[in-house]
Amino acid sequence: MEYFLKFSAIFFACLFKFIAGPVLGAAAGYGIFEIVLVTVGGMMTSVVFVTYLGNWFKSHWTLTVKKKRFTKRKRRIVQLWQKFGIIGIAVCTPLFLTPIGGTIIMVAFNVKKEKILFSMLISGLVWAFLMGLSIDWILSFTVFQKLLG
Repeated sequence: MEYFLKFSAIFFACLFKFIAGPVLGAAAGYGIFEIVLVTVGGMMTSVVFVTYLGNWFKSHWTLTVKKKRFTKRKRRIVQLWQKFGIIGIAVCTPLFLTPIGGTIIMVAFNVKKEKILFSMLISGLVWAFLMGLSIDWILSFTVFQKLLG
């Protein structure tokens, strides 16, 4: 029961922030497979939800559009999109964006659902594996072993 509660809490955190999975998974003593599973599971749950909900919002709701203003952040997102496309957004989502943020950007650029899901899945798997291994590697240093007891 305790394992299920920990797993669920980490899963819930991964719905909103990708890095929570590898960090909290390592803190909970999970192996690399469990870290990848909980991280990608949480991320993909929010990606699927936002992908389908975003398309529903676009088709059923008409929002009043304010005067368009490009902020520095919006310009960077557009530049990233123009330079790297779907792959750029998918790769940057776990590092700089939230799973929800990256998905909203892709939905806004009218990317097909299948491409969103596939690119985010591959990106999530790769980053969860790399982050999980790097956190385990960092925690194996003697300095951190002494700090952690």
